[in-house]
Amino acid sequence: MKQQELQKLVQELSTEFFGKPFNHIASFNPRLRTTGGRYKLQDGSIEVNPTVLELYDVDELIGIIKHELCHYHLHQEGKGYRHGDIDFKELLKKTNSPRYCKPLVTEIRKPKKIHLYRCKSCGLEYKRKRRMDVRKYRCGKCNGNIINIHS
Repeated sequence: MKQQELQKLVQELSTEFFGKPFNHIASFNPRLRTTGGRYKLQDGSIEVNPTVLELYDVDELIGIIKHELCHYHLHQEGKGYRHGDIDFKELLKKTNSPRYCKPLVTEIRKPKKIHLYRCKSCGLEYKRKRRMDVRKYRCGKCNGNIINIHS
């Protein structure tokens, strides 16, 4: 799907479900990672994640567009356009728009690195996500020296 086709689809969905025109720009934004789309308050445009089309079907894309159009039309009218606002929740129900999109993370996240430290005196082990300088810290139990076991 190209930018022009997306623009046309957004305009059609706006008139079909909301009865109002969409007078701004709709575009694909490949930099979006965790969200299906976003409505930009500054210029009134809607950006859609192209990964949605790669992972799911057109129905999921339509759902995301309808969700963003709820933000758009409420903001244009000066009503509550945020996720927690009553106006927004009611318009989602009225237009049968999804509250959330399906997960878009395609790559498997590698496990976080755990740094393991041990006290020389009492043997107490410390697991940390971040590295620490063993010269600056002492054991909290016995005040002994800490050594790095492995990173």
